[in-house]
Amino acid sequence: IGLELTFVSMGNPHAVAFVKTPVKSFPLGSIGPQVESHQLFPNNVNFSVVNIDEVGQLTARVWERGAGETMACGTGACAIAVASRLHDFINDEVDIWLPGGKINVSWDGVGQVYMEGPAEEVFAGDWRGS
Repeated sequence: IGLELTFVSMGNPHAVAFVKTPVKSFPLGSIGPQVESHQLFPNNVNFSVVNIDEVGQLTARVWERGAGETMACGTGACAIAVASRLHDFINDEVDIWLPGGKINVSWDGVGQVYMEGPAEEVFAGDWRGS
């Protein structure tokens, strides 16, 4: 499978592919590990596949380096938004639908990237340090 990738850093490396295939049926489980550990990325890379649904609406899935496919990824969503804006696929704000829900990202093209989305506690515990 041939992919055109856009590379973005959010403090960690990201490779973003805009695909025509619906991301739901994209073979992320087999392609993700190949992109993650490609020789171009000596420390591995996070990999996102993205559909442009319409201006301001994207659907995506993310393969995180060292973790595999995740339900959502904050830096991945920000990287997707920046890559989309650099290609003029979106304006300053976008809703990105990931398997875990919707994340809203805004970026004016020059400054900080802002992300907003739901947060839920999924674990609580006590740590008895040494």
